[in-house]
Amino acid sequence: MECQECQQNPATLHFAQVINGEKKEIHVCHQCAKEKGYIPPEDESYSLHNLLSGLFQFDSDAFHTSSPHHSMEQDLQCEKCGMTYQEFTRIGKFGCATCYETFSSHLNPIFRRVHSGNTTHDGKVPKRVGADIYERKQLRNLKWKLQQLIADEAFEEAANIRDQIRQLEKNLNQKGEGDA
Repeated sequence: MECQECQQNPATLHFAQVINGEKKEIHVCHQCAKEKGYIPPEDESYSLHNLLSGLFQFDSDAFHTSSPHHSMEQDLQCEKCGMTYQEFTRIGKFGCATCYETFSSHLNPIFRRVHSGNTTHDGKVPKRVGADIYERKQLRNLKWKLQQLIADEAFEEAANIRDQIRQLEKNLNQKGEGDA
């Protein structure tokens, strides 16, 4: 296969990036990879910091798609510590707790990239007690959804959710009495 950058040398490095289930690949020679910054020069060591901060880089030339939010990201700055979004993506860590709030609108794409498309951590549930834990989690989610529907004045749908909540609570109470 030929290098996609110079179209002269054989491609010896193959990079793949998966974002939201969409896979993009680039095939380059060693020289073009160094020139484009896909790999560090031989005299520069590659640390864990480089790896982590590399997870935040969305603007490499090979995978870049122009975004109207790009200029807004450059202006985004934490009011408390003064860290900019650009500094955050370069360093790979926040300057203070307020940075989470300041950059919150830009964190989900990073979480998806780091956690294979997921933005929440569900964890594993032990099989012996899994049903009970699953039902309690489902109950918590339904109660949250009920509050949202009430706030949106979607009362018919809220009534259906309320009935589901009652049924789940009834099931959980029956299981609790059976264990005693």
